[in-house]
Amino acid sequence: MEFFRIKRDIPFMSYGKLTTAISLVTFIVAVFFLFSKGLNLSVEFTGGTVMEVQYQQPANLADIRHRVETLKVGEVQVQSLGTSRDVLIRLPNKEGTSSAKLSEQVMSQLKAGDAGVQLRKVEFVGPSVGEELVSHGLTAILLVCLGIVIYLALRFEWRLAVSAIIANMHDVVIIIGCFALFQWEFSLTVLAGVLAVLGYSVNESVVVFDRIRENFRKPGMRGRSTAEVIDNAITSTISRTMITHGSTETVVLAMLVFGGPALHGFAMALTIGIVFGIYSSVLVASPLALALGVKREHMIKIVKPKEEAVV
Repeated sequence: MEFFRIKRDIPFMSYGKLTTAISLVTFIVAVFFLFSKGLNLSVEFTGGTVMEVQYQQPANLADIRHRVETLKVGEVQVQSLGTSRDVLIRLPNKEGTSSAKLSEQVMSQLKAGDAGVQLRKVEFVGPSVGEELVSHGLTAILLVCLGIVIYLALRFEWRLAVSAIIANMHDVVIIIGCFALFQWEFSLTVLAGVLAVLGYSVNESVVVFDRIRENFRKPGMRGRSTAEVIDNAITSTISRTMITHGSTETVVLAMLVFGGPALHGFAMALTIGIVFGIYSSVLVASPLALALGVKREHMIKIVKPKEEAVV
């Protein structure tokens, strides 16, 4: 399906140095904010108290949040849990106050507004659990990257694998840098969004790389340079790129606007990741592959003519 067809190839590779320089500057800025401001880690990573409460009628989340914030324990998360009557409350650690005492204080505040509220469950997340989640999260990202490199190296060529993984890590660092810059909370759902972006972005790179390999095999492309072959591959996939990413971004934006606090971090990571994923797949991965010297011979096996014995 194509909305339009561009007749002349757009010279993307002639802007390769400019787009790569823009990506490098963006990457450095993201790393700067990551180290200077750090991440605003959620209770899952830092430790704290997680409470589940149930109301007899649909809960007023704004009122619950206001009542819990009067305890001044720091940043509090209040969100629906499955139904409109069930509510999940995450509280950071409060120095000098145990988890049990803190949950009692919260319940007394909530019962002042609605005596019918019931405490369903209280869990204390210790710092060791948070450290374990951080190490598991980093391990998951490293394993995903390793899997992507192996897959692309086997399917295409190691130069394309290296350029794709650099482009993907560019997306991940920029997402995390945005969360550090604006001090948005980095939770498990955001980590899930980052991992989803890794898979999403590599899919776009695979589409472009597949078309590049296809172009190298076409007899009509034999006289063209590698840059021209890549330009043709990107140009011919633009319509598909706009349809796919436009529809995906529309759904993610709807989730960001209407999904509520439970999905906000996940949707925000995806929103940023899809935008930069398109950019990096087209204007970072391909110029890097060209800079690494990818050629027709790397993508197509040359068939040697059989030597016939002379009798």
